[in-house]
Amino acid sequence: MLEKESSNLLSYLCAAWILLVTLAIFLLRGPLRLNENFEMATMFLSTLTPKFYVALTGTSSLISGLILIFEWWYYRRYGMSFIEQVSLNHISPWLGGGDPPENAGSTTPAVPECKVWRNPLNLFRGAEYQRFQNATKKEPLTYYDMNLSAQDHQTFFTCEADAGKPEYEIMQTAWRERNPAARIKAAKEAIALNAECATAYILLAEEEAVDIVEAETKFKEAYQIAEKSYRRSQQLQHQNQLMESQHRRDTNVMIYIRRRLAMCARKLGRLKEAVKMFKDLAKEVPPIMNVLNIHENLLECLLEMGNYADVQAVLAKYDDISLPKSAAICYTAALLKARSVADKFSADVAGKRGLTVSEMAAVEAIHRAVEFNPHVPKYLLEMKPLILPPEHILKRGDSEAISYAFYHLTHWKRVDGALNLLHCTWEGTFRLLPYPLEKGHLFYPYPSCTECADRELLPAFHEVSVYPKKELPFFILFTAGLCSFTALLALLTHQYPDSMGVIARTILNWIAAPLHFILEKADSVLPTSLLHLLSKM
Repeated sequence: MLEKESSNLLSYLCAAWILLVTLAIFLLRGPLRLNENFEMATMFLSTLTPKFYVALTGTSSLISGLILIFEWWYYRRYGMSFIEQVSLNHISPWLGGGDPPENAGSTTPAVPECKVWRNPLNLFRGAEYQRFQNATKKEPLTYYDMNLSAQDHQTFFTCEADAGKPEYEIMQTAWRERNPAARIKAAKEAIALNAECATAYILLAEEEAVDIVEAETKFKEAYQIAEKSYRRSQQLQHQNQLMESQHRRDTNVMIYIRRRLAMCARKLGRLKEAVKMFKDLAKEVPPIMNVLNIHENLLECLLEMGNYADVQAVLAKYDDISLPKSAAICYTAALLKARSVADKFSADVAGKRGLTVSEMAAVEAIHRAVEFNPHVPKYLLEMKPLILPPEHILKRGDSEAISYAFYHLTHWKRVDGALNLLHCTWEGTFRLLPYPLEKGHLFYPYPSCTECADRELLPAFHEVSVYPKKELPFFILFTAGLCSFTALLALLTHQYPDSMGVIARTILNWIAAPLHFILEKADSVLPTSLLHLLSKM
């Protein structure tokens, strides 16, 4: 309350100061010779040649064009106007009486930080990402995404007991290497020092294998080594904290390898084997399980098998109000609801007779899913091109939508009429959410930071989906209009110098006429100068 009152008081003081300065200038117009200076400036402008006006308008057009290009680039890169950002963050606090940004370090940031999750369905780097890059000459992963993966691997695969062991120290740096060849070379050096370095075999399976069959072979080799280390550390884990941390690391290595072997079985078509492995993994309780989200892999395998009863059982366990949601959970629930009515659904018939109870339940499930992640329908309906999913995703963001649609598009196509029902109903969600950044319907308001995070996770050649759709900032439109207008003036002045000179002088006379009229009226009421007023006193 006090801050608001002080801000209003400062605004009133600024307005009073401007009014006093204007009044002082008017009263001192005689000693300052404002009329003579104004007439001299008008005479000077009237004597300028058309070349000056061509140079002036051309330079203005060039400068405004450069500003427009920079503003457009900044908007495409960061989703906001640079001038608007500078005005809000640096100029507004001074004008509004608030603290400047450097003095307001204790305040919370306006844009909340979005949590990035590891993609449970991430692909294999050598067998899939690298093959795509070799075929298209485009990098499917960003440096930010790979750096997050390196941090994950260091967290899962290192411990305090590795200090002083050269093979594990090599692996700590290997995960951070940006060049794939350097990572593979470091892993081979670690194996040369210690043939039982399981994490080195994991890196080779991820990076060096050129197909899924080879990756599975390398992971099986890594599993045999990891199992021996796990049993050895399991017996010694209670001796001291170092042995306990080593056992925790060996447990993480075992679970990671088992998960990747299950994913290999899924990709090679051994669905029953993959489902059994994922179900066994879902029973584990180590902390790494909270990051891997095995149930999403299980859902995808069961949908591929067409085992919808088991899919419903998994949803009953994980689609709980107390558990974090995901696009896989929400859209799979919508798919099961749509499956019962989609084959007979017709938009025209439903518009005439209304929706049945089961159709209403399916539509509400679709609205719930779209509210959670509004980017998914465009990929399922093939309105936007799909790319390879990143290794990390942002929940409710474009990266999560790509990852979900990449695997689940075939499941929606397999259900007759499901995509037609989605096409007819998904846009109705936005009528329930007129202001998604301020208030949600079934979930929290849509986070405003997803666009910036998705731009860091997704490759540059992909056009990031933005929700809610932003209008072009005012300053981009203003600079575009200014650039076009000044360029047109420069062209007309160059082609028709005499006519444009007459037009310019006419416009100046129109602008000056009201000013002269106001000054004449003021002279008849107020004294010509402050000195003349003081002499009468």
